[in-house]
Amino acid sequence: MNSQILVVDFGSQVTKLIARRVRENGVYCEIEPFQKVNEKFLKSRNFKGFILSGSPSSVDDRNFPKLKRKFFKKNVPILGICYGAQLITKILGGKVESCKKREFGLANLKKTKNSELIDSINFEKSNSKVWMSHSDSILKLPSDFESVASTDNSTNAIIQNKKSNIYGIQFHPEVTHTKKGKLILSNFLFKICSCTKDWDIKSLKNNLILDIKNKLKNNNVICALSGGVDSTVSASLISKAVGKNLKCFYVDTGLMRKNETLQLKELFKKYLDSKFKIINSSNLFFKNLKGITDPEKKRKIIGKTFIKIFEKYSQNQKSVKYLAQGTLYPDVIESVAIVGKKSLTIKSHHNVGGLPKKMNFKLIEPLRNLFKDEVRELGKELGLPHTIINRHPFPGPGLAIRVLGEVTKSRVKTLQEADYIFVEELKKNNLYHKIWQAFCVLLPVKTVGVMGDSRTYEQICILRAVTSTDGMTAETFKFDQDFLSKCANKIVNNVDGINRVCFDLTTKPPGTIEYE
Repeated sequence: MNSQILVVDFGSQVTKLIARRVRENGVYCEIEPFQKVNEKFLKSRNFKGFILSGSPSSVDDRNFPKLKRKFFKKNVPILGICYGAQLITKILGGKVESCKKREFGLANLKKTKNSELIDSINFEKSNSKVWMSHSDSILKLPSDFESVASTDNSTNAIIQNKKSNIYGIQFHPEVTHTKKGKLILSNFLFKICSCTKDWDIKSLKNNLILDIKNKLKNNNVICALSGGVDSTVSASLISKAVGKNLKCFYVDTGLMRKNETLQLKELFKKYLDSKFKIINSSNLFFKNLKGITDPEKKRKIIGKTFIKIFEKYSQNQKSVKYLAQGTLYPDVIESVAIVGKKSLTIKSHHNVGGLPKKMNFKLIEPLRNLFKDEVRELGKELGLPHTIINRHPFPGPGLAIRVLGEVTKSRVKTLQEADYIFVEELKKNNLYHKIWQAFCVLLPVKTVGVMGDSRTYEQICILRAVTSTDGMTAETFKFDQDFLSKCANKIVNNVDGINRVCFDLTTKPPGTIEYE
């Protein structure tokens, strides 16, 4: 891509949304923590513009996250969002102080001067709504800066230095609550950074295949297929790049959904030309997980066990140097998010933070910089069937992180039966494809119930269903109450070991989609 934008991350919860909005405009974008943005890194790339994210920090903190002053002298357009705007002000000689009244929520934006950033945007009536989330305000502008928009509580809601091509905004254009946020970002990309729309799935597919060819050359690669869209799209890309040098296999961990192994076997045979093998390792996974209840330990044990199986399998293969994985951008971001000087792990994904430090393979992860919806579009471009492309996401550790507490064969079997009933009911009622992800969770507690005039003391099953675009945020799917009652009744009456069914109403954030 000729046009690339860098989002510099200072720890905001919505930094990922900035990248999504940029890509939605047809421009490629990456996120990097501010610590990585040094001279060596910047010289290795040709960015058309920089966007500085928000942050939970304050520029008044003693060791506030910052960039060196010379970063702002590169003659490359810069847009600071919230903390990013305050950082620009602080570094370049302005004044930022704590607000007398903290601004959080919707505010009305008033244009006071012309600016390319808000050119041709009508901020009348409801269009003036912007989302604020800050406790600091810009009180004094740096030299050569001017204010171009304000709110009731922020005189300097948008600031600019046209000569240096540096802009700052106190609100968040990346969230949907800001009515004209996407247009503001579009103006920055095309009118200020002079980007071109060269980020599309077709060109992406061709570039990825070429990159894989150049990286792998004549080396053999093995790919572990889970049956999900991520690993299948990865395998399809690599197969088109290196043909018979790709060997695919599927590890039956015993932690998959009911009948899933048989279904996937038929799909892979039909749609993948590469060699395919099923490895039954369920006993090994249950053995290694015995007595383990901590979710991070579960993920790391599963990741380590996978790698050992990979290594054992590869010994019988000729000169295997690479292991292919369907790692996605949210996996990377959630596994290691850097805030200030600390590394914050939301949860280790088994294919990122869960992998052993020493392996006999080099990794190849062609989807590492993509979001889930982009991967689905790529799958369509590759000609993969609807049954694979639109499957609900399924975690790499499988049901091990949906069976809360210790993972045993009997508890997994109980969850498989309940989950099967729930998903089949979704399909029967034409709800499956209206939902991003739906599944059951088994809690490690029991409750008293009564069935057939007898006391029961059994487990709780949670029904979880959410809608989302990219998995970074999610809303609870709104079911008809009769549907939920029907599912609960069917699960309790047909699954031994469950006497209570609940429905989860939590959004992401504050919760994550999965429980562990």
